[in-house]
Amino acid sequence: MSAHPNALQDTKVKKSKTLKVVSDQTVASSPPADLSRIAPELSGMLRILTCGSVDDGKSTLIGRLLWDATDLYDDQRETLARGKKVDGGNPDFSLLMDGLVAEREQGITIDIAWRYFDTAHRRFVVIDSPGHEQYTRNMASGASHADVAILLIDARHGIKKQTRRHAAILDLVGVKRVILAVNKMDLVGWSEDSFRKIEADFQTLSWRFGFWEAIAIPAAAVSGDNVARASENMPWYKGPTLLQHLEELPSRGTEPKGPFRFPVQTVLRDSRNDFRGLAGTVSAGSVRVGETVVDALSKRSAKILRIATMDGDFEQASQGQAVAIQLDTDIDVARGAVLSKADARPVVARSLETRMVWLSETPYDPRGSYLLRTATDLTPVSNLKIRALLDLETLATTPSAECGANDIAIADIALGRPAAIDTFGEAPETGSFMLVDAITGASIAGGVVTEAKAQAAEADENTFVLTRAMLERGLNADLGDRPETEAEFRRRANEVALILRAAGINVEIESAPDYSI
Repeated sequence: MSAHPNALQDTKVKKSKTLKVVSDQTVASSPPADLSRIAPELSGMLRILTCGSVDDGKSTLIGRLLWDATDLYDDQRETLARGKKVDGGNPDFSLLMDGLVAEREQGITIDIAWRYFDTAHRRFVVIDSPGHEQYTRNMASGASHADVAILLIDARHGIKKQTRRHAAILDLVGVKRVILAVNKMDLVGWSEDSFRKIEADFQTLSWRFGFWEAIAIPAAAVSGDNVARASENMPWYKGPTLLQHLEELPSRGTEPKGPFRFPVQTVLRDSRNDFRGLAGTVSAGSVRVGETVVDALSKRSAKILRIATMDGDFEQASQGQAVAIQLDTDIDVARGAVLSKADARPVVARSLETRMVWLSETPYDPRGSYLLRTATDLTPVSNLKIRALLDLETLATTPSAECGANDIAIADIALGRPAAIDTFGEAPETGSFMLVDAITGASIAGGVVTEAKAQAAEADENTFVLTRAMLERGLNADLGDRPETEAEFRRRANEVALILRAAGINVEIESAPDYSI
């Protein structure tokens, strides 16, 4: 299983040494005068996800933050000032975030809204996600890009089922810094007792999901209390405002982390210059010219001769960089291959243990046709078995063989052929996946790999095995059985398997011979 704690493992909750639940007594009440001088990494861009239930005030909170802390255009301020007024005669700040016509008409967020803004200290990207349960898939998509999440709740109602669902999804996609914005404190008479009860519930939730850092902030978005300025109505709260805390959080790490991973997106050829490059984006770690890399599936290796980019050649490629790698030996790899270093390879997996959120309105069907999409690969699923669901009331896992929209599940996946896959804890980019419908291509579920196994799951009696002998006699007769054509052999076999899976046939591809050198 993945090394980091998570709520989908039904174990006794223990206090993690890595979790920092911040009380309002331990955080400075004002930010440093010059963050870029004190801690350079704090001046970088921060990606913030906002999530919560419908009508808890997410769009209003971010709109108020933009109004108080940024240089909005004068015409934006005038338009808002002339528009409808809400409690206390304040402008309707939510209009700064609700971009779709349907959102303005219904007063809810439907799609993800992205908004960039700058303060005196740093740049922020706000990812405003929908709160309605119907649009959970949009929230999950937004969470995958975030550095920190603002979980917003109504002080009158406290933590609800949807709050727990959002917290579980944050844990699922690896967001480990969370702010609980307890909004509408004015509607509970600025009550410290109400806030402290919610804060205690949030701490319990934070321990369970293993968040690294969590803080609860009492606020009133409409009036701006504790959004960008300290509240005079809650003198008992000594902690930071929302803006102050955001300005003190570290940005997404820029140092390459984890083992080197390079999922190949395409192969580039230039016969005039005798160039054959493997194009893609480094998803983890780094690599230098002269180092040896290995194709996980074929186990063949070569040295890096050149790292080419649109800006010229590099001596080193690091996490997040899009490059074309030229090797000193033309090992036969294609889209879907994953290059690594010999001492830290991904698992050539045939079966997976996973955690996933079910995104489709159509419930899980054990007879359904599913495909597994990873960074650059698409693999037929020979069997998908739901083992348990997360109970969002108790946060315990409950054995189940069924799964429906917005459920968070533990599932076993048997693959129709080997695929290069990591656990999410080791390498998030190559340890996460989407399940897609084999017929329509629609997204079914999104999840992470908690364990990848090289041994294949026991084949079902109804599983059709696509053997190499079949392919060699027919579709691949022109290729023969040679190491240099193995990548094309696998590609054609995979296409046949995808077609058969789309037709509802469980299929496995016979393993390739070992051409490792």
